[in-house]
Amino acid sequence: MPFKEEIIAQIDRALNLYNEQRTRSSFNDAAIYTEVNTIVAATIDRLAPPGSVYRNAVTLAGRVGQLRALRRDYDEGYLSTVQGLIRAELFGDFLKMAEHLLQQRYKDAAAVLVGGVLEEHLRALCAISSIPTSVSGRPKKADAMNNELAAAGAYNKLDQKSVTAWLDLRNKAAHAEYGQYTPEQVATMLPGVREFAARTTT
Repeated sequence: MPFKEEIIAQIDRALNLYNEQRTRSSFNDAAIYTEVNTIVAATIDRLAPPGSVYRNAVTLAGRVGQLRALRRDYDEGYLSTVQGLIRAELFGDFLKMAEHLLQQRYKDAAAVLVGGVLEEHLRALCAISSIPTSVSGRPKKADAMNNELAAAGAYNKLDQKSVTAWLDLRNKAAHAEYGQYTPEQVATMLPGVREFAARTTT
């Protein structure tokens, strides 16, 4: 997801445009009214959770009211969805399993499990950022999602490099290249992925 500050800035630009044109009484011009209405609707469509109450207005005034409510809820941190919380709990359970496997010296299984959590988290972030997770009906590669998420501002370049390294380790484990990484590297990957997923969970 884009950083909260950028989301609020996008909403503010749409609201400021509405306020500016309303003050000028520009809504008597059908073209200006349509332009503002379209920008407000597009901002809601881009930033409001799918199926949420922020999306059901049919008039410009109603959309502006919902956009103001959406801004307030983002600003106050209320947009952590139930789905996001459930996902975070499930990911936490899988990471605990991976930790147990690692303690029992099953580094390869632990690496695959942590990598699976990471990839699913990337898919969830893509869905929220309106980034497609498939190409021609096939699931998009995790590396491609990582690059697109970083480009969209979902997280920074340092995070992108970390994700790239973790995905590389997971791929080695999944392709039986067991001698290409150490238990210590998996032990470093696990808390790294846990922290990254917690910090970027929506």
